Amino acid sequence: MAEERNQGNGQQTQDIKQLLKVRREKLTALQENGKDPFRITRYDVTHHSQEIKDNYAALEGKSVSIAGRIMSKRIMGKASFCNVQDLQGNIQSYVARDNIGEEPYADFKKYDVGDIVGIEGEVFTTKTGEISIHAAKVTLLSKSLQILPEKYHGLVNTDIRYRQRYTDLIMNEDVKKTFVMRSRIISSIRRYLDAQGFLEVETPMLVANAGGAAARPFETHYNALDEDVKLRISLELYLKRLIVGGMERVYEIGRVFRNEGLDTRHNPEFTLMELYQAYTDYYGMMELTENLFRHVAEEVCGTTTVPYGDEMIDLGKPFARMTMVEAVKKYAGVDFDAVKDTAEAKKLADERELHYEDRHKKGDILSLFFEEYVEEHLVQPTFIMDHPIEISPLTKKKPDNPDYVERFELFITGREMCNAYSELNDPVDQRERFQAQEAALAAGDEEANTTDEDFMNALEIGMPPTGGIGYGIDRLVMLLTNSPAIRDVLLFPTMRQLD
Repeated sequence: MAEERNQGNGQQTQDIKQLLKVRREKLTALQENGKDPFRITRYDVTHHSQEIKDNYAALEGKSVSIAGRIMSKRIMGKASFCNVQDLQGNIQSYVARDNIGEEPYADFKKYDVGDIVGIEGEVFTTKTGEISIHAAKVTLLSKSLQILPEKYHGLVNTDIRYRQRYTDLIMNEDVKKTFVMRSRIISSIRRYLDAQGFLEVETPMLVANAGGAAARPFETHYNALDEDVKLRISLELYLKRLIVGGMERVYEIGRVFRNEGLDTRHNPEFTLMELYQAYTDYYGMMELTENLFRHVAEEVCGTTTVPYGDEMIDLGKPFARMTMVEAVKKYAGVDFDAVKDTAEAKKLADERELHYEDRHKKGDILSLFFEEYVEEHLVQPTFIMDHPIEISPLTKKKPDNPDYVERFELFITGREMCNAYSELNDPVDQRERFQAQEAALAAGDEEANTTDEDFMNALEIGMPPTGGIGYGIDRLVMLLTNSPAIRDVLLFPTMRQLD
């Protein structure tokens, strides 16, 4: 049986090589006859497929020109049908010898699935009721020298889909819709924030100090300056400098880079949005977040109730709110308000077989309990508030309980969607937090921050009370497009090289 399969695969490979050879021979023949499609530099498109279908009553009998890729052909003697795919979808064209001429029709019959053509003709409806274009002229705009995946099975190999996103976009209509929606989601976010008086800004990607988050940075060397630099892991510290400078509402949507693993929720290169607003706190950020999510869902999806997997996520009603201590008490049955110190916290972790490191303190253990027992239950929108100070080096302490800080994370479908603070603006406290991070780094925590002296100088000049938040744009796109993995919403996800 194995031998038969190998023989079959060998024959298939040989057949493909022959088909590819024929395509190149067709191109050579076109070029020798002065019909090289690659010499064409422009084609005037008047309409797209869905536009024609949506406006059929006004366009019936009118001349239009479309351009797109041939996805199927039916040759029937003196007349043929082809299906052309463009940005908006697919439309059928009726191509007859008596309409386009004998020589052009002979050329058309040799065109392959995958070739890109321009078609001019009148809009009509076939006897079967399909809106089509009666071709008066067909122009070959690009010759495809490769073979597309078989139409009815599409492109289903996920590794090939991610590596050859261009083929994926051609063969899988839903994939194209996802990325059109991604663009619309980001545009909607910008419109909302601009209307709220925020300014969009840009900050450096290559930095001396990659701070603002707990993550390992990528490192590189700046030849012109002969300095080692890092790719940013966050947007925070530069945006806060702008708040110091008097720009009261700022945001940035940009790529950040974290030298960590890949899974369904993480890609080392991803899109982050951070915004900062002077004279507000983390409660102001909660209000802004609820309003932003509802606005985007309504504008892009047409509803505030969106499907995700087997769930219907309701973004229309007020988001639930729980402190981290309350959440762990509810789902793990452990009340950290009653835990006296780090030793008792570690004993509880030992009883639950939760792994921790020697350097971890009570707040770190609380966070481990939350990750283990709580996150998966937070399907509907839930703000988890008041994190322990040990895991929040840039956040204001709660005045009535300095072991915790004014911070929240929004969880939907068991995933963190954003992270927000009442920003720490006390330079003395901030330096102490940085020193604690330096100690953690020395103790082996590769994700700990180091002191950014220029940022410290900015804080000493004076930063007003400020609310700040970071949103994972890719995860929001996953939610609103019902996509199970981050790679499904990244046009070109990170992949191991084949060689």
